Amino acid sequence: MEILYAIDPFSWNAIGTTLLCGFIIGLERQLRGKPVGIRTSILITLGTYVFIMMAASVSNNATDPSRAIGQVITGVGFLGAGVMLSRDGVVLGVTSAATIWALASLGVCIGTGHYVTAIKVALIIICVLVGVETLEKYFQSLTRGVHKKYKVWRRK
Repeated sequence: MEILYAIDPFSWNAIGTTLLCGFIIGLERQLRGKPVGIRTSILITLGTYVFIMMAASVSNNATDPSRAIGQVITGVGFLGAGVMLSRDGVVLGVTSAATIWALASLGVCIGTGHYVTAIKVALIIICVLVGVETLEKYFQSLTRGVHKKYKVWRRK
């Protein structure tokens, strides 16, 4: 019976952590109508975890599993670049791209065994995403320049 539940080299605890971290960040993004929602966030954290674990499981003394981390960072950078676009001189989607990058970092954290750290960092990410927007509502000085242009464009 135990063999049915085994998913070596992966861990059910780690997979649960990737689901939790991806869900809480994706929920915040989806509730705000942003392009990186629940499914995307979960898949980024889970996919990154799987890549890191597979690299670690096939490594030997001749290979360095940390190279996989570098490759994930590069690949996720391209994914993030795909959600950015420019309209009327305003670049949109930069926060979504940064969120994608942060989600991948959570997958790396989990893949290296730092589950609790990943959950704490996910909560910090939520605080940044919600907190800065809250500050922008109360302080006009934070909505100058490009940010003001963006707000005008969103009203169109």
